[in-house]
Amino acid sequence: MISRAAGALVALAVLAALAWGCSRQPEVVLYTSCDDYLLREVIPAFEAKAGVRVRVVGDTESTKTTGLVQRVLAERDRPRADVWWSNEPFGTIRLDGEGLLARPARPIAGGADRAAWLIGPEGRWHGFALRSRAIVYNTKRVQDPPRDEATLSDPAWRGRIGMARPQFGTTRGLLGHLWHTMGREGFEGWARGMKANGVRVFDGNSAVVRAVAEGVVDVGLTDSDDVHAGIREGWPVAMVVGEASLLIPNTAGLVRGGPNSASGATLLEFLLGEEVERMLARSDSRTMPARLGLAEEFADNALPARPADLAAVAGSADAALASWEAIMGR
Repeated sequence: MISRAAGALVALAVLAALAWGCSRQPEVVLYTSCDDYLLREVIPAFEAKAGVRVRVVGDTESTKTTGLVQRVLAERDRPRADVWWSNEPFGTIRLDGEGLLARPARPIAGGADRAAWLIGPEGRWHGFALRSRAIVYNTKRVQDPPRDEATLSDPAWRGRIGMARPQFGTTRGLLGHLWHTMGREGFEGWARGMKANGVRVFDGNSAVVRAVAEGVVDVGLTDSDDVHAGIREGWPVAMVVGEASLLIPNTAGLVRGGPNSASGATLLEFLLGEEVERMLARSDSRTMPARLGLAEEFADNALPARPADLAAVAGSADAALASWEAIMGR
């Protein structure tokens, strides 16, 4: 028999547990490849506004989105993430193709103010805050920079080119873009030219910009936000972005079966709102807003590149990478 005192202690413990459960702050799990300096502004703003704690799971600079994609795939039978936020679209498109992104229960606010190519099937993912692939060059060593990626296969650039590992991130997307626009024959001719030119491979796009700034190479394939970061540091770098350059939106969506679906929907709407797009546009990354209504406000961030068929680019990436690795011998 339980004593009166013991019974009272049990009752207090139960009441304490119930009180803790009722007062516990709701949370949401975010898988993201977004840079830390941006998360430090966006996440606290959401937590203060929504009263929801965010658990952030990221990845390394060298593997970026690719590592997180593999994690979501591995967790498909028991999802741990609620929201997916990638700084590129190609991993997002793969997850959607695997049936791992969910259609929001209600339309995302402001969706009509976003171009159709930035909205995935049934609204399962949305693009926002665009960057671009770019050619970075050392302003002290290069007076006449290459105007596009195809130019880099010219022997004039032998021993002078750098790029990030193409197995990961936006460089993988670039290969898919070039395969899609050049065709197989054109792409493989370009890849053979890059091999002949001794292209050097670095661990990430920011490392490419640093290598260019330090004169390790004269030009490199990278992302526009990494060049902006180098310019902010006072490095002797500038970039070329042409109409044929690949536009790269951030993308976000709900993970199907996530453990905190209500909080996940709240976070997704926040990420796709004007407040976050303004934050990213004003940040050092200087992204171009996807919301048409913000285009004039951030006209200085405009990129000359044209919209891309993201699904076609994503669908070309595997073939392009396999061809690249066969030509490079690695």
